[in-house]
Amino acid sequence: MLRIASIVEGHGECEAVPILVRRIAQTLDPALAPVVHPVIRVPASKLVKQGEIERAIELAARKNAGQGGILVLLDSDDGCPARDGPALLQRAIKARPDLPIAVVFAKREFEAWFLAAAESLRGQRGLPEDLTGPPDPEAVRGAKEWLGDRMRHGHGYAESSDQPALTAVFDMNAARRADSFDKCHREISRLLNLLRPGRQP
Repeated sequence: MLRIASIVEGHGECEAVPILVRRIAQTLDPALAPVVHPVIRVPASKLVKQGEIERAIELAARKNAGQGGILVLLDSDDGCPARDGPALLQRAIKARPDLPIAVVFAKREFEAWFLAAAESLRGQRGLPEDLTGPPDPEAVRGAKEWLGDRMRHGHGYAESSDQPALTAVFDMNAARRADSFDKCHREISRLLNLLRPGRQP
């Protein structure tokens, strides 16, 4: 069984990240059916503190019985994914060098990836049929608000329900114009390939 434990920071990601991993797995091999469990929620502000990513990685490894891989997926907010990601990955690998681990920071936030593929979300979750994304989706501060402002019925964007639903349908190829999603897609693919039957980490 191909198993991946994930460490995320938001309630929406708890549901969305397993969907995203399974969708990427299907692009690699339709027969792949990874089990994405457990999903451990820890605020990013806590994870960057000394000893916290190490503790979360160890917890994920124990819950997965020391088998499978670990995916850490966080929002960078105002940070720099190219700087913060490798630094956190080094600490994670040092904590459990025996397991394949990937660390990904969404530039600004996960929802920026939806903005990068906005045209594929037309008519979804109350979004308009003529929805068009911004030229530089990762430069938008408040991607959740950007989506909510465009949803009908004035209910806004509900992370716990809208994020998983949009993750299930957004065009991943279109979203790869966002550098951090391209990185995310490559890192999850790498993790899955390492864990595929007959492959060794």
